[in-house]
Amino acid sequence: MNNLQGKKFVASYSAGKDSVLAIYRAIKAGLLPIELITTYNTDSNRSWAHAITENLIQKASASLSLPVNLVKTSSAQYEKNFETALINAKGRGAEVCIFGDIDIKEHREWCSARCHKAGLLQYSPLWKESRKKLVYEFIDLGFLALITVIDTSRMPKDFLGKILTIDIAREIEKSGADICGENGEYHTFVFDGPLFKNKIEFNVKGEVQRDNYVFLDIQ
Repeated sequence: MNNLQGKKFVASYSAGKDSVLAIYRAIKAGLLPIELITTYNTDSNRSWAHAITENLIQKASASLSLPVNLVKTSSAQYEKNFETALINAKGRGAEVCIFGDIDIKEHREWCSARCHKAGLLQYSPLWKESRKKLVYEFIDLGFLALITVIDTSRMPKDFLGKILTIDIAREIEKSGADICGENGEYHTFVFDGPLFKNKIEFNVKGEVQRDNYVFLDIQ
């Protein structure tokens, strides 16, 4: 991290807890944020994995005081469009891309390959740290995250719509799911915390079921 101090970075921003914690750590270490990149599923009309609407992503962008490049893409064009977004970010001065990956090797290799093609350095501030420790750190820092997506084949549906607290994290672990959701058990939307100018307001309109996934319809 020390040799990256002062470098400008773009962040792969899912709006979830791991990407936000990675951005927080990068800023605290002296890196300079210039842009967020969020991939947006053109089939579901929501962000990939975390199922966040464009309106909420833009509100988060405003609260974080960082512009967001909303990359609207199909699955088939995902890799190409992400690389294009990185290349464009480099053209705006980015030198590094920040990712929230923790310990899944294949994910990190994919990110490294995209950055290599774009001519950017890849950096994952959370890499190889304890999943439980990272969840507790995120909560202790004062961030607030809503559980927006659950894979019901890996975790009870009852956690959908819960705010991620220490008690909820412990209950998730007791259920047999990974406390951090690193294997895709659950995803979150961070709506307040140290990096935010203001709390992001939202309304829960209901739930949507797709195969074994259930997600909140929040707007």
